Amino acid sequence: MIDSRAEFRALHHTGRPLLLPNAWDHASAAALAARGHRAIGTTSLGVAAAAGRPDGTGATAAETLALARRLRTLPMLLSVDVEAGFSADPAAVAEYVTELAGLGVVGINLEDGRADGTLADPADTADKVAAVKAAVPDLFVNARTDTWWLGVDDPLPQTLARARAYQAAGADGIFVPGTVDLATLRVLTQEIEAPLNALYQPGGPGLDDLGRAGVARVSTGSLLFRAALAAVVAVADDVRAGGLVMPAGLPSYAEVQGLVPADGD
Repeated sequence: MIDSRAEFRALHHTGRPLLLPNAWDHASAAALAARGHRAIGTTSLGVAAAAGRPDGTGATAAETLALARRLRTLPMLLSVDVEAGFSADPAAVAEYVTELAGLGVVGINLEDGRADGTLADPADTADKVAAVKAAVPDLFVNARTDTWWLGVDDPLPQTLARARAYQAAGADGIFVPGTVDLATLRVLTQEIEAPLNALYQPGGPGLDDLGRAGVARVSTGSLLFRAALAAVVAVADDVRAGGLVMPAGLPSYAEVQGLVPADGD
C-alpha cells in the first residue's frame, strides 16, 4: 500500500500532467483501468446522481465508501472525492478517510466549497487537512479551493492565500477548478509550492499546453459521467426515431461482463 501511494505521488512529477479520469461506478472504473489508466479518481456528482442524491451536500458518505470497497481489487491507483469530508468535524473527517485508506485508497480530494454556494473558512478546511494527514501521513491529500468555481470577486489573491494555508496544513496538491486560462495557471504554478491540479474543459487547453503552464494533474471531473448520460439519451432517441447507427467503440455484452470479477464481489 505504501508503494502504491508513493507511485501515485510520483505520477505528479513526471514532466507531463497526470490525467486523472473520474469514474462513478465499478463498470466505468474497470473500463478505464482496462484502457491503461493507471490512476483513476471518483466524481462526487456521478456517485451522487447515480444514487439519486444531490452532490456537494455530504449526503453520499456511505455510497462513496461502498464504491471504494467495490473498486479495491481493480488494477489501478484510486483517489476518492470526499466533497468537504462529509462532516464539519476534522476528527470525523479523519476517521472516515482512515477507513478509505484501509481499503487501499491512495489519495483524496477535499474541497472548501459549501452546498450553499459559499466558501468555507480556510482555517476549517486546513484543520480537516491537518487531521487527515495526522491520521494517514502518506495519503495524497488534494485540497480543492472553489474560488473560481464559485465566481468570487478577484479570485487570485484568495486562491493563493487558501492554497498556502492548505499546504501549510499538510496538503500534497492543490486543485483549482474553474479556470484553464494558461496565463492564470502559470501564476498559480509559480506561486503555489505544490502540484497544481486543473479541471479539463472541452475546447480548452490540452494536456501538453497545461503541462507547459506547469500543471501537474488534470482531472475530468464529472465530464465522463455527463458524456455517458448524453450518449444514453442520444441512443434512445435514435432507436425511437428508427435510425440508430452503431456507436463507434461500443463494447459487446461479453466485454462488459468481462469487467466484473468472476466471483461477483
